[in-house]
Amino acid sequence: MGDNNDRGQNTRKRRTTISGAGVATLKRGHGNKSGACESIAANHSNASKEDKVRESPTTSRKDKGKHEDSGDKLSCHRIQESLLSSASGYSNYRGILNWCVVMLILSNARLFLENLIKYGILVDPIQVVSLFLEDPYSWPAPCLIIVSNIFIMAALYTERRLSVGTFGERTGAFLYLLNLSAILCFPVATVLTVSSLTPVGGVFVLAVYTIIFLKLYSYKDVNRWCREISHAKARSLSRSHSCPSVHRANGAAAHAQVSYPGNLTHRDMYYFMFAPTLCYELNFPRSPRIRKRFLLRRLFEMVFLMQLLVGLIQQWMVPTIQNSMKPFQDMDFSRIVERLLKLAVPNHFIWLIFFYWFFHSSMNFVAELMQFGDREFYRDWWNSETVTYFWANWNIPVHKWCLRHFYKPMLRKGVQKWVAQTAVFLMSAFFHEYLVSVPLKMFRLWAFMGMMAQIPLAWFVGRFLRGNYGNAAVWISLIIGQPIAVLMYVHDYYVLHFQQSPVEGAD
Repeated sequence: MGDNNDRGQNTRKRRTTISGAGVATLKRGHGNKSGACESIAANHSNASKEDKVRESPTTSRKDKGKHEDSGDKLSCHRIQESLLSSASGYSNYRGILNWCVVMLILSNARLFLENLIKYGILVDPIQVVSLFLEDPYSWPAPCLIIVSNIFIMAALYTERRLSVGTFGERTGAFLYLLNLSAILCFPVATVLTVSSLTPVGGVFVLAVYTIIFLKLYSYKDVNRWCREISHAKARSLSRSHSCPSVHRANGAAAHAQVSYPGNLTHRDMYYFMFAPTLCYELNFPRSPRIRKRFLLRRLFEMVFLMQLLVGLIQQWMVPTIQNSMKPFQDMDFSRIVERLLKLAVPNHFIWLIFFYWFFHSSMNFVAELMQFGDREFYRDWWNSETVTYFWANWNIPVHKWCLRHFYKPMLRKGVQKWVAQTAVFLMSAFFHEYLVSVPLKMFRLWAFMGMMAQIPLAWFVGRFLRGNYGNAAVWISLIIGQPIAVLMYVHDYYVLHFQQSPVEGAD
């Protein structure tokens, strides 16, 4: 009872103090009656809450919950943006992405089923093998690849003569000019004259010779830079791990490093020829070991994706192209557009699968087998917001070569930046046409014009489109641009090789 009396007296004292504080606030207000009243009411409310907390905590929590509920009933809105608005800052669209994937699978499953019902099963692996072995007694494509060793050895022995001073720099440059020109011209002459070489074999041969050309050009430049450093008495470059003098001691291989011209060996040259890069170095980064599981996964991907590519081309793309010939001949533009859009889907799938097969599976397989450490074969080109970003990031080995041996040397000579960029696109257009027109044995320049059209497209996208709009423009150019070139070449090839024979017979 005594405790209760003391507690009651303390409560009354606090109320008296609070009331006095409210009166003092009222006096200080000098006319601000409403503010004083609010202050008094708030103080009385706090006092009553304290009393309730001390008397019954459970009841206080319930009253507090009721207060919050009544507040929610009175106010349920706040300033906020819609989720699909860019100002909202929302970025988790995983569900929409999954929906797009499901719709993509369902729509293409329908197309694939329609293709099977209409054409049946057209996949024939034996037919693909016969493309490479049409003339098994001569095998022109493998023979051309074997002959390429002559040009490789010519470059190596030219460098050896230059390293000891037998040849001058001008003589060496002239010999390289002859050698590199022969690398480009010799397979062209062979493909155009040997009738047994199929278009598929011709593309493969010319691709190999193009890679050798770019590699030997880089080999020439790097060794010339080494000689310049050597003449300047700055022997700071170490010999590449690509050509190690390995001395095995107790089962461990110690990679020795030697300076130029210790790199001018057959082993170093052929390591570079097979390495998944176009840029030569005296000091390639090396991985510590070969990961067998990684190697087997890449090998499985290579075999599986190659079979998938062949199946998609035979089952899906070839019938669509064959059905596109008549609209082209009749110049029925509405049907041409319909055929173009129908061809865009399988063509784009095949291009994406080929990208993964070549740049990820195959190049990683070769790099792992050769313990080549630099695995940056591509970057995030799928996020490209400009055309130039796409071309700089989807094929890193070619981009590095162009930057190192073509673009930067032009800038160092005082060439303007836009002129150098145009020259890079011009060179790329030449090699695209080189790899298409020569195997098909016809020159229509569709690939060349398609690459050169990238220049105004890059200007337009970079100038007027930003963010997602730029990325969408890049994707549209990839999805639509490639089928246009494919149809152009196939139509011209069909007219040139198949449509002329009945006309000649009628004459």
